[in-house]
Amino acid sequence: MTELEILGLGHRGDGLADLDGRAVFVAGALPGERVAADVAGERGRLVEILAPSPDRIEPVCPHYGACGGCVLQHLAPAPYADFKRRLVVDALADRGLAPDVEPAAVVPPGSRRRATFAGTTAGRTPLVGFTEKASHRVVPVEACPVSVPELLATLPALRALTALVGTRKTALDLAVTATDSGADVTVSGLSAKDVDRLRLPLIDLAARFDLARLSVAGEIVVERRPPVVTIDGVAVLLPPGGFLQASRAAEAIMAEAVVAGVGAAKRVADLYAGVGTFALRLARTADVTAAEGDAAAVAALDRAARGMTGRHRIRAERRDLARRPYVEKELVGFDAVVFDPPRAGAAEQAGWIAKSDVRKVVAVSCNPATLARDLRTLVDGGYRIRRVLPVDQFLWSSHVEVVAVLERG
Repeated sequence: MTELEILGLGHRGDGLADLDGRAVFVAGALPGERVAADVAGERGRLVEILAPSPDRIEPVCPHYGACGGCVLQHLAPAPYADFKRRLVVDALADRGLAPDVEPAAVVPPGSRRRATFAGTTAGRTPLVGFTEKASHRVVPVEACPVSVPELLATLPALRALTALVGTRKTALDLAVTATDSGADVTVSGLSAKDVDRLRLPLIDLAARFDLARLSVAGEIVVERRPPVVTIDGVAVLLPPGGFLQASRAAEAIMAEAVVAGVGAAKRVADLYAGVGTFALRLARTADVTAAEGDAAAVAALDRAARGMTGRHRIRAERRDLARRPYVEKELVGFDAVVFDPPRAGAAEQAGWIAKSDVRKVVAVSCNPATLARDLRTLVDGGYRIRRVLPVDQFLWSSHVEVVAVLERG
């Protein structure tokens, strides 16, 4: 056992100590604490807190420490929000960027509307929950303070689903979205043959637990009610497993920043548009070209756009922007560009935007590191960073969303 002084937090939320000139990370430890830990390589297992930090608080979840979903419930709100902001500041600094970064906007508990549970069995007992940190072991949950009640209400259905499938070597992925119409459940890890074998029991299960829709192995098994979400007053029918911002509160914060960043632009390109989180709002004042690689998301956005009234036109286009980004000449005529790529970022697309004459750019990202890389490209191309807003929609995790507003000149 080794005694360690915790100097700070690593980017994954673990306590950071120095041991003979090498970094050691201790999960559950906080800056300023003196702890005893079993050290192996760069990891330390917390054994005892010898001198606790004044910032240490009691976690609110009974599963905290076993479930791998949250890592920082033991940190007080103010230093926690500062940690989220610091993730962004440090990522930008790694690329030689030092703009003002606003305090993190933190969503309240009980606001996450989508989650992926793991389902497995112990003998004949179905277990549904989340996996341990750095493990495949499923920790069954009855409570989850980050989730909306509608998600937790699906747990009996998910356990019944897991029991129906039976024993498997790997856990099922049970993705649930709380929609305006009820729970939309998508099951991964089964084959088409499994669907054929279980079709009637699955349909019965969806009716018994009042699921809006149940999709398995890429197929809609039953849609009892169209799973609709409302985006800025417009009804959008979600595709199975379709991407949706995890928190409605965070979506509203990010969307407000995006709309403000675009300002008075009359023609906007919304790249990696998804089902229209930003496009539908931008269409209040601008003509929008929305590009997205997922065909189902494009179809959902196009359907929603055709049904809206009192807004400008949205042209939805299916396009793999990683392979076919909008090049310089295609960006001519746009007053603003918004892009919200996956975690890998938009390196190629940012390069073309940097060569364009587009006046305003709003970048949204769930990965500060790849965002910082893309912002560096834009700054080198003549843009100035006007605003950086961290948005913490993944409460008590080590992840953070960011909205950055840039302007040419």
